[in-house]
Amino acid sequence: MDSAVEQKNLGNEAYKKRDFVTAHKHYDAAIALSPKNCTFYTNKAAAYFEEGKFEECIDECKKAIDIGRETQADYKLISKAMARIATAYIKLENLKDAMYWYEKSLAEHRDPDIVKKHKQLQKDIQEKERLSYIDPEAAEKEKAEGNALFQKGDYPNALKHYTEAIKRNPENAVLYSNRAACYQKLMEFHKVIEDCDTSLKKDPKFIKAYLRKGAALVAMREFTRAQRAYEDALILDPNSREAREGLNNCYRSNDEDPAKARERALEDPEIQEILRDPSMRLILEQMSQDPGAVQEHLKNPEVLTKLIKLKDAGIIAMR
Repeated sequence: MDSAVEQKNLGNEAYKKRDFVTAHKHYDAAIALSPKNCTFYTNKAAAYFEEGKFEECIDECKKAIDIGRETQADYKLISKAMARIATAYIKLENLKDAMYWYEKSLAEHRDPDIVKKHKQLQKDIQEKERLSYIDPEAAEKEKAEGNALFQKGDYPNALKHYTEAIKRNPENAVLYSNRAACYQKLMEFHKVIEDCDTSLKKDPKFIKAYLRKGAALVAMREFTRAQRAYEDALILDPNSREAREGLNNCYRSNDEDPAKARERALEDPEIQEILRDPSMRLILEQMSQDPGAVQEHLKNPEVLTKLIKLKDAGIIAMR
């Protein structure tokens, strides 16, 4: 066996035992015997990585890349060294340089594992940027600007400030409700409902979001869904005059033919998604064959929510 390869194998054995001091001695011996073999440098880099010596790992990988270029080594080996540099930079919390080296690695060879790591790093960088942008104090300033413009009737520009406020403080339920008010004025009712739903996920007891959602649904003549929104508002505040008036308006206005209401409901993307769900289709089939089967399914909160949506849309009947 080649002496250099023998030293490398001895280094690998020590590496597996996490005896990195011994591993380095053998890798250095292999490099001394065969200084143009880039694999020996990447093996030494791997030992540095496991030791937490990430800067040394990066330096060794760069040597491997230079030697690999010089000797026209397999592009997969060069790609592997570049990917290890990226991983070391992640450990050093230098995501920008990590991204650079992952991209260089993929330019050499699109290893599926590296593709996954690259995509995850992209997500991590985006999330880090999003979190670094959060500033509740700045959000309040944007909200105040939005409120002032809203009062002046300048809804498009108020919308911009509320959107910026949301980016600055995405957990604030009030901001989504404020933006929903802009969308209401601009007659973008689907967006009103989206923002109200997001607001209620942040704060399920925020009554104003229910009221705005109800008003948007009334404007869309979806009185059954609006009725549900106003009923939820009244659960939170039985004395809410706005919720009571909204509910009464739904009762007076809901003269739509049930068949037409059902047809329109089937065009709703949310309803379509529920009906496409294989598990929900199975449940609905069970209910049609055995009405008593519904009781068991109602114990699951997620299924209950979906069944209520189908009931409110007139798709199914439930007592």
